[in-house]
Amino acid sequence: MNKPFDYNLAFSRNIGWVTEAEQAILRAKRIAIAGLGGVGGSHLLTLTRMGVGKFNIADFDRFELANFNRQAGATLAHLGQPKVDVLAEMALDINPTLDIKKFSEGVNQDNVSEFLTDADMYVDGLDFFAFAARERLFAACAELAVPAVTAAPLGMGAALLNFMPGNMTFEEYFQLKGKSEADKILHFLLGLSPAMLQVGYLADRSGVDLINHKGPSTPMACEICAGFAATQALRILLQRGKIVAAPWGLHFDAYRNKLAKTWRPWGNRNPLQRLGLMIAKQQLMKISKETRL
Repeated sequence: MNKPFDYNLAFSRNIGWVTEAEQAILRAKRIAIAGLGGVGGSHLLTLTRMGVGKFNIADFDRFELANFNRQAGATLAHLGQPKVDVLAEMALDINPTLDIKKFSEGVNQDNVSEFLTDADMYVDGLDFFAFAARERLFAACAELAVPAVTAAPLGMGAALLNFMPGNMTFEEYFQLKGKSEADKILHFLLGLSPAMLQVGYLADRSGVDLINHKGPSTPMACEICAGFAATQALRILLQRGKIVAAPWGLHFDAYRNKLAKTWRPWGNRNPLQRLGLMIAKQQLMKISKETRL
């Protein structure tokens, strides 16, 4: 079959959940996605299937065998290939009319403004431990009044935070500035997931070594993240009512069949969070010691 591509037909099954006028709005929107690994690739493909027409995508990494359990694009045919090229090709295979700008060096201090140019929103797909890049990007989003969404895969679920212009910023919530690497790990993890719904069913603690940037992952969590983030993108881009924004968050865990709506005023400065961080730090030091032994 070599029929010409028809955007309206390709995404006609979206109509009903969105109107034809709203579908046209989505087609004209540009979304920036940094990181095309575990969640970023799924974000791109899900948003493409929603009919979003323009993207800025960034990643400097290449596919390897350890990516196979969760990452869109991780196949034998793509081993060693740049993630940004593979995912762009996959998205264009869904919608060949896409406008995609690729940033093959990732996002850095020199190109962050260009990366967010004309972006209607930013969806975070960076590796959990990419703190410098994440802090830089979210700070730029706040400065440029670009809505930013982060959906983190945790266990067999996902935790979601929206950072909207005029509301609490990423730094105000997470309080990462000036912290040590270990403290940033804990501040980011507990800030993402105050409810910590995922901890009760960890089957093998040897798979967790956060100090050395090691943690288990599941494909289910990545797909739930993509659904979470794309739904928030739809609501933000189509201006459909009030958005749940930080310090409010959502955490859904499919394994435990639970949804938690979290509220942490003052973010990680909240007394409950500070207590949780202190306990988590003690546990992390204990696990790290056991790992060394």
